[in-house]
Amino acid sequence: MTVYLVGGGPGDPGLVTVRGAELIAQADVVVYDRLVAPELVALAPAGALLVDVGKRPGLPQRQSAINAMLVEHGRRHPVVVRLKGGDPYVFGRGGEEAEALTSAGVPVEVVPGVSSALAVPACAGVPATHRGLATSVTVVTGHVGDPPAPGGVDWTSLARAGGTIVVLMGMEHRADIARRILDGGRSPDTPVLVVQWGTTPMQRSVRTTLSQLHAVELGAPATVVIGAVAGLDLRGGKRPLDGLRVAVTRPPSRAGGLSGALVAAGASVVALSVVTIADPSDGGAALAEAAAAIRRFAWVAFASANAVDRFMGLLRDARDLGDTKLAAVGQATAAALARHHLVSDVVASPATAESLADAIPAPPPVGDGGRGVLLPRAAAGRRVLGARLRSKGFEVTEVHAYRTVPISGDEPGVAAAVDAVLGADVVTFTSPSAVRSLLRLAGGRPLPPTVACIGPLTSTAARRCGLTVDVVAEEHSAGGIVEALVAHRAARDRRPAT
Repeated sequence: MTVYLVGGGPGDPGLVTVRGAELIAQADVVVYDRLVAPELVALAPAGALLVDVGKRPGLPQRQSAINAMLVEHGRRHPVVVRLKGGDPYVFGRGGEEAEALTSAGVPVEVVPGVSSALAVPACAGVPATHRGLATSVTVVTGHVGDPPAPGGVDWTSLARAGGTIVVLMGMEHRADIARRILDGGRSPDTPVLVVQWGTTPMQRSVRTTLSQLHAVELGAPATVVIGAVAGLDLRGGKRPLDGLRVAVTRPPSRAGGLSGALVAAGASVVALSVVTIADPSDGGAALAEAAAAIRRFAWVAFASANAVDRFMGLLRDARDLGDTKLAAVGQATAAALARHHLVSDVVASPATAESLADAIPAPPPVGDGGRGVLLPRAAAGRRVLGARLRSKGFEVTEVHAYRTVPISGDEPGVAAAVDAVLGADVVTFTSPSAVRSLLRLAGGRPLPPTVACIGPLTSTAARRCGLTVDVVAEEHSAGGIVEALVAHRAARDRRPAT
């Protein structure tokens, strides 16, 4: 039985360490803070106990209660993860928690995290040290009490020491901090960078000077960088979606490709799986029966990557397919087959059920065999593909491979994640069920100003729900959505100002 103090990083869930992510995925209990990314909490196993102990502004300190909770869980559960923002030992009170656990005889292990003190400036284009500008960096809390007092900061001495000063939790006292550093001899023109919600989709940055720091209106959480390096901007060339916050509503198994493509184009991604993929109502019995008899089918037609993964998991290997041919609705589904080392005989373009039915060659004359088609599909999916194949003379067997289930707004972290999605610049939808689920979670609140859909089926569903659809991907894939967003933004930027 061990309690792991895991650093969740500066805000972007992609900046957690591999070790930290592995432990969250094994945890029996996850005790997490307010600023931890919801995507990290979502890595916990389905049966894990999730405990939000985030301290909110204006509420009394509860550190002693948190310490006692960790000791209790540490004595009862094999793997307890204490998930903290940044690094547990950099202004995270992780040392106090480790002391309490050690005193109680509970084993504790620290998994360091990426601290916002260095990561946030770096992601905003500012290095903490730079040859010729700063050879040292001091990380300090924004406390302005008397230097001799416990926790007090000698701002005058810091100012005289030179180098870069990084202030965490200092926006409330920014005017006093600036005055004291000026009193220590720093120039009023000293460059300052203030970053709120660094590395997250809500990131906002302001560049100013020490004499004007008091006028910056950004709120917490914020990182303040003071020194010559704050005048640098090393973010490199502009990417087509730089500064755009895009919400991805796909299930985790399918979100990675879209999120990665968006990030590569410069966007910040807000991820929330508004639906989950579940077993069909029969537990998959019909799909398993069909897989066992696969060789009696001439074709297996896949209308989604989820169907591919559900079906292929029932085969020993590709030899079970025999002479059965494979058909895929678009490149994304063909790529799912490729991950199982299979090449699709037919890939429909565009990626629609109608195109897939047209792409599969007509069956041989009656009596010559080769007319059976297995169609694994979503339980609530369209019936178009099966109907069209039957009209061509095929004998179609349709089986439910999975269900899409809307998430509950009561699950831990969902409310905050929904708020983040609604605060994005763009929301992307890749299925009609995702449209309906997000609208339910939004509870009547407006969605982001730009709505992007993967194809006409999803865009039609969105319009029927009363949404204005601004972007529809020509290629019905993650890459197609990104290309369409890039084109939409370029067209908007070319419009004359009014």
